[in-house]
Amino acid sequence: MRWILGILCVSALSSSLGCGGKNDRAPATTSGGASNLPRATATVPSRPTTVAETDPMGSEDDSLSSVSDPDNIYGRTLDEINADSPLRDVPFDFDSAVLLESARPILDRTAEWLQSYSTVTLLVEGHCDERGTVEYNLALGERRATAAYNYLVSLGIPASRLKTISYGKEFPRDPGHTEGAWARNRRAHFEVTSK
Repeated sequence: MRWILGILCVSALSSSLGCGGKNDRAPATTSGGASNLPRATATVPSRPTTVAETDPMGSEDDSLSSVSDPDNIYGRTLDEINADSPLRDVPFDFDSAVLLESARPILDRTAEWLQSYSTVTLLVEGHCDERGTVEYNLALGERRATAAYNYLVSLGIPASRLKTISYGKEFPRDPGHTEGAWARNRRAHFEVTSK
């Protein structure tokens, strides 16, 4: 009987020590907004694989009614919220960090959602397509994340609830090598980090 208890204890200890989390990623650049931290260009950042990307071009249903029930946020884990995110990606033109007119309604809805859930914090990720150098795309991704961040702050979202990061071209939403794939990869993406 003791050996069964011993095996169970060792199994429980092994599984609790072997669990990695989202904190294992090494971001290339992060900031609380407009200020930049030094970039680590020698390493490639890792990104959690449990995160499902949202549709950057939008969908027919732009309402947030499916997430207006507090149980939809507070009754779910962060991984579950991010896997079925209520927040849409913000698209950008090639080689640009200027917010498109089509991005403003997306950000307006994001701000409205954040006002509904006043304790939620977000990581604003800047992404690029595969063209350009790693260093250039890290800088461009940071400018894209900062553009989305600044717009949300201008709508009254406290800066303390937002952080930015640039993943450059390292985590494409679409691995294709076409104009359509590149357009889907030029985006700011929102990750809920606390609720």
